[in-house]
Amino acid sequence: MKANSKLNHSTSHLLAAAVLKLYPNTKLAIGPAIEEGFYYDFEFKEQILESDLPKIEKMMKKLAEQGYKMRMVDEKQYSFENQPYKTELFKEFKNEGKLITFYQYYHPKTNEILFTDLCAGNHIENTKEIKHFKLLSVAGAYWRGDSKNKMLTRIYGTSWESKEELDKYLNILEERKERDHRKIGKELNIFTFTQLSGQGLPIWLEDGMKIHNAIRDYVLKLDKKYGFCEVLTPHFGEKELYQISGHWDHYQDTMFKPLKMDNEVLVPRPMTCPHHILLFNSTRRSYKDLPIRYSEQSRLYRYEKSGALSGLERVRGMDLTEGHVFVRPDQIKDEFKHLYKMIVQALKDFNIEVDHISLSLRDPQDTEKFFKDDVMWDKAENDLRDVLKELNIEYKEFIGEAAFYGPKVDIQVRTVLNRIITMSTLQLDFLLPSRFEMKYVDDNEQFQTPVLIHRGLIGTYERFIATLLEQTKGALPYWLSPRQVTILPISDEQNEFCKNLYDEFINLDINVNVDLRSERINKKIRDAQLQKTKFVIIIGKQEIENDTLAVRAYGSNDTKIYQKDEFIDMISKLKKSLK
Repeated sequence: MKANSKLNHSTSHLLAAAVLKLYPNTKLAIGPAIEEGFYYDFEFKEQILESDLPKIEKMMKKLAEQGYKMRMVDEKQYSFENQPYKTELFKEFKNEGKLITFYQYYHPKTNEILFTDLCAGNHIENTKEIKHFKLLSVAGAYWRGDSKNKMLTRIYGTSWESKEELDKYLNILEERKERDHRKIGKELNIFTFTQLSGQGLPIWLEDGMKIHNAIRDYVLKLDKKYGFCEVLTPHFGEKELYQISGHWDHYQDTMFKPLKMDNEVLVPRPMTCPHHILLFNSTRRSYKDLPIRYSEQSRLYRYEKSGALSGLERVRGMDLTEGHVFVRPDQIKDEFKHLYKMIVQALKDFNIEVDHISLSLRDPQDTEKFFKDDVMWDKAENDLRDVLKELNIEYKEFIGEAAFYGPKVDIQVRTVLNRIITMSTLQLDFLLPSRFEMKYVDDNEQFQTPVLIHRGLIGTYERFIATLLEQTKGALPYWLSPRQVTILPISDEQNEFCKNLYDEFINLDINVNVDLRSERINKKIRDAQLQKTKFVIIIGKQEIENDTLAVRAYGSNDTKIYQKDEFIDMISKLKKSLK
């Protein structure tokens, strides 16, 4: 669904007007339209809660019905008194020579002025058009997104042209809540966070580790199939390592502060490419050795602002399915195709829904963010364009989104909260090999510099598992499920048999649980279903006497009788088929 930006922008002004009516001492910040609605940031004298939103909404409706019109006015008709945020913006725009405009809601008959704002425009004409809207939530937001500034109160809302559209959108929001990985992760005991273990540093619970390890097993097998050698490098690097690579200059704000120990200055690593370059440089290389492919399940540490942390989607400690490939220039295109095929297979096997493919390019005007070498950049960007065309891949170009060392191709996924995140990536790098003086000997016994391809197979385990939970509502396929089988005795008489069956399934590497609680069988079945158990095995006297298993699949109310070997054969095939 596409929201009307004019309508939502105008509704944000209506929100501000209603707030000033109810809370006259409020200071105003900014109130733009966003993709699915609008927000306005305020500094309230007293705390505002979500329980206050209906009152504000009621005032908005009352004002809207009076038919105020919008017009542009000059600066003299706006009062900056008691509005420090507007004053700051006004002075800044004036110093920068920007066009400054003011807009005003006024009544066409009485000329009563309802509200005037410093604003760039793009509005509807009359508040009577604002009929179908909803205030959604209250959140904290630092002024200008800077944690050094004051925390303001942000009110989110959405406005639509018809009641049907509004109702449809609100239903979408309810569906998103059900798919939110933070909610699912808590309900299924997959991960948690605690203040004492550090913000943004997730703790994987038992079932979370089962998912994590199933993904890891898959990744290691795929890496082996595509010619990668698994390595393990330290979690720290000397500060000088990142100064040579350029990460210290370009990413210092998102790196943790160095630790000074003895004569070393160590940095918790934010990426692994410099370590893999050290591995390459550890011995003499021949052109015959290339491509060299290193893979690592890399533990990385990146400093994200506390306000940006969001469940598993944005964390400060993460495990990345990382790979680095060192190639000759003549191998770039074939290797890129090889790696892209690998990523496509992984996303297909996990049934990940891709939103789009992006080609991230440098901004030639930004010489601070991007290394200045026009020849290098032109070649790298054209090489990637050629490969994408040869593979017949539709893509979007984004200027200024490249890494500082080279362009990249990103596979983008839309989250349940409607944010675009990078799932997989391939990045071309001519810079780091040069900075680290990497060499191989060509067929003429001359030293040449290899090219580096950075490969993020499925991104970080954290973000990937968040995506899986959201796209499946936590009902993972059998081979990934942490609860593949749950065994339920009907009474205590069957407990010993169920314990033995549990041990047998454990030896078969099945994720199995046994529920020996003295609860009614219907409650135990329901609890197992709520935990998204793929198969519930119900054991009573009859099953023991006949050496059979009464099995109920997830989402089904029907019970099917299996011979034990028949059931084991069935789930073994499921696991192999990645279903």
